[in-house]
Amino acid sequence: MLDENLARIRAHRNNIHRYRRLLKTKLSQLERHFIERRLAEETSALDALTAATFPVGFHPSGMPAEATGMAR
Repeated sequence: MLDENLARIRAHRNNIHRYRRLLKTKLSQLERHFIERRLAEETSALDALTAATFPVGFHPSGMPAEATGMAR
């Protein structure tokens, strides 16, 4: 299960990098909008999968979780 999740995380990261590279090129407004939407979807999916795979949140010692944005 962990290997499958790591492979999915890698796939999402690769897609995110590809979409960011594409956004640096000359695109029509329609293409840019589509890629930005896909980038947001991939980022959201990566965040959810990462949180499910690695549920423990770490924050610098001495700093409350709220200050690091890690509080739930």
